[in-house]
Amino acid sequence: MEILMIEDNESVSEMMQMFFLNEGWQATFKYDGKEGLEAFLNEPNKYDLITLDLNLPSMDGMVVAREIRKISSVPIIMLTARDSESDQVIGLEIGADDYVTKPFSPLTLIARIKALHRRSEIAEKQAHVNPSESEDYDIETAHFKMNVKTREAYLNNHLITGLTPKEFDLLYTMAKKPRQVFTREQLLELVWDYQYFGDERTVDAHIKKLRQKIEKVGPQVIQTVWGVGYKFDDSGMNE
Repeated sequence: MEILMIEDNESVSEMMQMFFLNEGWQATFKYDGKEGLEAFLNEPNKYDLITLDLNLPSMDGMVVAREIRKISSVPIIMLTARDSESDQVIGLEIGADDYVTKPFSPLTLIARIKALHRRSEIAEKQAHVNPSESEDYDIETAHFKMNVKTREAYLNNHLITGLTPKEFDLLYTMAKKPRQVFTREQLLELVWDYQYFGDERTVDAHIKKLRQKIEKVGPQVIQTVWGVGYKFDDSGMNE
């Protein structure tokens, strides 16, 4: 795996370099937001994953993430010393796949990287299948259908466009068990492959983005069960 780490704290970069090498990963380190963005733009296909500090010289991490998302869906993990809910949610909404709050355990970051990279690889493989092998739907109701191989979801025969890998996996996890209520903790474990130790804002941010994309093509099928979590339910569309 080839990682681009944009981090202005050189001691953090040096520490993580040892852990990356231990995993057999290659890493490029940039200590400035503008330089990090330029490194990616110069070789956008080189990197498998980016770790991105939020507070950077020259260019804020939010701006860097937004610019990267204009041309690439490369997985991004934000590293931030900020513990503000608004900062973390904004980071996820502009395209970061995950965030880790400083100070953090290197082993925790390694686990997050592995889980995110594994999901990205699965999505990439499924996106390059023979169309003749993808005619059947893995989920199909009177109003909704999903094809895991083509990574497509339809509501009333209208394609739900712009779904990120995480949003697709989140929708698929709930849709394959309609009307079952999932807690945020369950969704974190099922979709992200690891525990967030009680931090549930990641689910809420992705649900918000997912709902916005669903509402462009039809009625809302992701329902909030107050005090518990979320469920997929398209049964009311007959009414």
